[in-house]
Amino acid sequence: MKTILVLTPNPEFAETFRSGLNPEQYRVVHRVTIEEAEPLLAHGLVHATIVDLEMTGVQGVWVLEKIRRCDAACPIVVFADAKQPEWEEQAYLQGVTHVLTKPVRLRMITALLDRLFAAPAPRALPAATPFTPQISTDTTRFLVAPPAGGFQTADVLRDFSSILTHSLDSSALLKQFLLLLRRIVSLNRAAIFLRQPNAEFGGIASPNESRRLNVACSIGVPANLLEHFELSLDSGLGGQLLRLGRILRRNGDEARNDVEIQKEFELLGGQVAVPMFDRETLIGVAVLDGRVTGEPLVNAELELIFHLLEQVSLAIRNIWLHDQLAANNEMMTGVLRELGSACVVVSRDLKILHANKSARKFFGKAGRDAGEMEFADLPQALGSKIYHVLRSGSGVSPFKFESENAKSAVYNISIVPFQRQPGTLAASALLIADDLTQTEQLRRLEVEASNLRLVKTMADRLAHEVGNAMVPLSTHQQLLSEKYRDAEFRASLDGALADGVKRVTRLVNQMRFLARDALASQEAFPVAPLIEEAFQEARKHQPAKSAQLKCDTGGKPVLITGDRAALKYALTEVMINALQANPADPKIGVRLNSAGRGEEHPGLQIEVQDNGEGFSPEAMQRASAPFFTTRNVGLGLGLAVSRKIIETHHGKLEIVAPKTGHAGIIRISLPGEAEAPQR
Repeated sequence: MKTILVLTPNPEFAETFRSGLNPEQYRVVHRVTIEEAEPLLAHGLVHATIVDLEMTGVQGVWVLEKIRRCDAACPIVVFADAKQPEWEEQAYLQGVTHVLTKPVRLRMITALLDRLFAAPAPRALPAATPFTPQISTDTTRFLVAPPAGGFQTADVLRDFSSILTHSLDSSALLKQFLLLLRRIVSLNRAAIFLRQPNAEFGGIASPNESRRLNVACSIGVPANLLEHFELSLDSGLGGQLLRLGRILRRNGDEARNDVEIQKEFELLGGQVAVPMFDRETLIGVAVLDGRVTGEPLVNAELELIFHLLEQVSLAIRNIWLHDQLAANNEMMTGVLRELGSACVVVSRDLKILHANKSARKFFGKAGRDAGEMEFADLPQALGSKIYHVLRSGSGVSPFKFESENAKSAVYNISIVPFQRQPGTLAASALLIADDLTQTEQLRRLEVEASNLRLVKTMADRLAHEVGNAMVPLSTHQQLLSEKYRDAEFRASLDGALADGVKRVTRLVNQMRFLARDALASQEAFPVAPLIEEAFQEARKHQPAKSAQLKCDTGGKPVLITGDRAALKYALTEVMINALQANPADPKIGVRLNSAGRGEEHPGLQIEVQDNGEGFSPEAMQRASAPFFTTRNVGLGLGLAVSRKIIETHHGKLEIVAPKTGHAGIIRISLPGEAEAPQR
């Protein structure tokens, strides 16, 4: 891979090359000023430089001179705004390879770069690495200076490909790579240090761990020396290679001036340190000694090792990603395996990809191995649902399913499709089954217990109320034979009989309307007469001489459709409650509000207001609940029966707080004639 330096103050100009050139062949590095680019040029890390010069004058010539002083052999391509022959001549004198005009033509620049690197100009070797010719044999073919055609690339690639058999084991991969280096360049000793890979589920190592490099593999270095030895990216060899990004020699200027680097070289017995890049970041450092004959490695060999290590680094990064995915998959499999819910993943071709223990327990067939489960094992009802989800790509709403094998088993089923891309067909489907058997049993037991408590409460209240009604009747019955001819006694008996019949009749009506879930009849009738009849009926149960009713109908007749007898009884119970709020001087106000279809609450609202002290906070919450009462007599079913009748008419009964003063207000909302409830 070749590094192309783009020197321009315009980021879009650099992005044109980054997006247009082949990323597998060229690495584009953008710098704004020549000062920022000097380190790259001075250390020979740039293979070609592209300069964007907006002004073709003295300043442009100065930039070219600065580039040439930093790297005399680097090809330079200049892009100018316009053609100026005089300036072009100066540019070519400064060593510019080509002068082009904007806009950038990517096909031309690609062909130009390919031509430049097809026959590159010879680069001067550092003075610190003189080459001494050696005698060549079959086993030491890389010890001689490379001929004009370079190394025997086919042999190197063939040998390098042998280490790819360990592409899932980084330790074995690095071990085989070091053995390969020893075979092709007779390497004496070497040690490779790597950074810590990312943790599971995409986590990263701690800041301290991420800056450390621990030994991953070595050859020729004592194991006890490396047991507690590590490099750092903050200083020493790791820090210097991270900053330079190139090979570091022990006798180079950067290493000689750093005591820690010299110490690390001495402890490891190395002569050069090679950075390991995965084309993005530094993942490791390889510290290498010379040959077994004592001769140092030449530049061509180190360049080959650098590029091979780059490929090894990519392989190691892929191994890390594979290990991370494998660890994540193992953890998720463990989580699914231990879930109490049954989890089954079905592929598009109806194969079971995964089934946890609960799934095999719920749906697996007896006598089959624990690890096996087939699509045919699923109940037919669930299989058809899964097939529909896979074909349609849309999930189904959660539903309850009762097992055919065990009638008492109840499951809550959810089926979710998995799509690789939005809008595509489902590649697989996940079935989740929650066992609700115990929950349903507990719910039924709770309902039965609640019903028993309700029956007990009702029996207790009924016995109390009927007993109260029977006491005066029993007393009069005992005195009937003795005082029958007494006119006062007969009048008292008549009153007791009337009161007892009235109280028992009310109880019977309450039970009858509570047990009714549909309308007995349906007719249209005016509301005002119904309110007056309900008021008169209420006065029979709560007699008061001064009771008054004021009804505000809005000046026009209001009709409603429903069960007239049931609605009359519901209003009667509400009126009784209003009369009981102030027994001494009861006054009841009724107001009708009729709303049309286009309004927020269409239909009819009947508000019944008493002149008592109003509902307490507790009474506002519980007044319409069965058996709630603030009096010593009665069952506490009056408003509960009224609410049941109103809800049967698809209406609503609610207790509202008054805006001013003390009063109790009960609001009944009923649908209009056009929205009459259906039987």
